Amino acid sequence: MAIVDFSKYIIYRWRYILGYSFVGLLLTGLLVFVGLYLPGGLSAEEISSTVRSAALSFSDPATLAIANLPYYALQSLIFTIFGVSIFTIKLPSLILALLSAIGIILLLRRWFKPNIAVLASLIAVTTGQFLFIAQHGAPGILYVFWPIVLLLLGTQVTRGKKFRYLWKILFAISAAMSLYTPLSIYPLVAILLAIILHPHLRNTVRKLPKPRLVVASLLFLALLAPLTYGIIITPQLGLTLLGVPTIWPPDLGTNTIIVLKQYFLFWEPGTTALMTPVFGLGSAILIALGLYRIIRTRETTRSYLIIIWIVCLIPVLILNPAFTSVTFIPSLLMLAAGLTSLIGYWYRLFPLNPYARIAGLIPIVILVFALSVSGLARYVYGYHYSATQASLFSKDLAILPKDTKELVVSDTERDFYQAVAQYRKGVSIVSSPKSESFVVTREARKSFEGFEIVRIITNGHTNESDRLYIYKKTAI
Repeated sequence: MAIVDFSKYIIYRWRYILGYSFVGLLLTGLLVFVGLYLPGGLSAEEISSTVRSAALSFSDPATLAIANLPYYALQSLIFTIFGVSIFTIKLPSLILALLSAIGIILLLRRWFKPNIAVLASLIAVTTGQFLFIAQHGAPGILYVFWPIVLLLLGTQVTRGKKFRYLWKILFAISAAMSLYTPLSIYPLVAILLAIILHPHLRNTVRKLPKPRLVVASLLFLALLAPLTYGIIITPQLGLTLLGVPTIWPPDLGTNTIIVLKQYFLFWEPGTTALMTPVFGLGSAILIALGLYRIIRTRETTRSYLIIIWIVCLIPVLILNPAFTSVTFIPSLLMLAAGLTSLIGYWYRLFPLNPYARIAGLIPIVILVFALSVSGLARYVYGYHYSATQASLFSKDLAILPKDTKELVVSDTERDFYQAVAQYRKGVSIVSSPKSESFVVTREARKSFEGFEIVRIITNGHTNESDRLYIYKKTAI
């Protein structure tokens, strides 16, 4: 019987274009969905991020001496253009998540085969962890964005045939800006150690033009000048960037248990702001398989880098278990390596039989589809139906009447609503209202002589759903 030439089929020739198009459309839809609807409110960290962004002032260098300055500057710019709302608070993360996803696809294409890049990208953009930090209006997305940018540009520097000087400049800029984010020094340390220890990388870097490296290095140092100044005036900033916990000494035993639960307690999902375990059981098995492959092929440049990176991150996680997002990219690379082993093993069993090779892909496609659907379902149901999760996110800003002139808030809410009023014309945050109608938050509710409650604005929660009270002057 003649062997069928599958390469003649249009769907076969266009398989990667169709795959990437599907991932792109799915990603766009998911980002819009999570940005507008799930969780649909603001966490305490997002409220704090809004306050920090609104407080930035280039005329006052002290306000710039903070970690994650690039993120807060972007958020502040968006507030200036579009004002403050739940969506605009999340918009910087949504933009960076989109760029990160594109970078993930490009990086996986450079490091793995195209079929692996499509499958791993699909799993990545549908994991609950990625979707959460993608819509979370706080700097957590930078733990994904910066490593992707550094690895992608670093790959272009060493392998690119065109615009190599441009890649060096962009890498220097990205490396400097990434250091404003806590723990971003560790991917750079991993890259540097890989260059020093791996013969091929060491030889490649040695051949790079020295004058161009000097220019890139000077640009790197120039961009680090504000950060250096910030560390000098606020030494604690340096410890924060290194991931050193504020409470010292930390309880290493308790922290180790927390880390293990975050990654391996599959039978008892967590109900904090970020759902745990970080990866589902199926993804965790692929990651373990990928780690095994990386250890076996440790002589390769890719394996060198990932192993060093993981070794750098383990002590940091034990010292500060809150930084779970920093493991997303190395975990994704190990997952892609696991898929490579899985598909490669099947192909080795049937090197010449096209029917068996295609038949073997069917369960793998089903596996990837199941992992993607389960990741989406876990995220949607967890943040939409869990009462514990819902109580962690405030929707008060969304239900605040647009015609509000005076708003009475509690002391704990004042900084946030002052930031909102800074970008919303006509709104004043007051303690003693003077107009005939004003709004009071639930936490600040009290009796106002000569005024009565005419309307109570609620949210959809079962408990404490009365969020805002509208007062009007009592008719005489």
